[in-house]
Amino acid sequence: MSLETRRLVEGWTFFALFCLTIPAANWLIQHAGTTCVPNGPCLVQVAPGVMAPSGVLMIGLAFTLRDLVQRRLGALFSAGAILIGAGISAAIAPPALVVASATAFLISEFADMAVYTPLARRKLVLAVVLSGLVGLVVDSIVFLQLAFGSLDYLAGQVIGKALMVVAAIPFIVLLRRRDDRLGLTPA
Repeated sequence: MSLETRRLVEGWTFFALFCLTIPAANWLIQHAGTTCVPNGPCLVQVAPGVMAPSGVLMIGLAFTLRDLVQRRLGALFSAGAILIGAGISAAIAPPALVVASATAFLISEFADMAVYTPLARRKLVLAVVLSGLVGLVVDSIVFLQLAFGSLDYLAGQVIGKALMVVAAIPFIVLLRRRDDRLGLTPA
């Protein structure tokens, strides 16, 4: 397989996985957790004594996948993925969460992109971590405020999403090393 074909196959795979994180997050927040609050989210423990809506796990992963879409397909495709993701979020979120879900997704993913883009070619791991942290804080604040009118779960949201970004670091390191070994350059 040529390097260009490999880059495209991986890019579209990351694109598809990124888009799948949105319905997964919406499903989790409504159906899976150690506790489900009546007329509220299902929660998971993300640290001792700290709970968060279960969708945080997928949204934390989405930030890393969006970065990988940009690395393989370029900034234009990454922006397109964000817009498609916001549309998916709006289409499948529960009616009470449509505005919160789509707005938080749109704003936070573009914030992630704004941090990732200038850093990515020089420091990939740093770019993924810093952009993920910015995106997850923005996403958490916007979503919680719009969805629930409260920042009660902010600590849990930030911790849960950050855990997913941190969990992706070994994969990013391996990907960068493999790219260097193969001579596969970012889009």
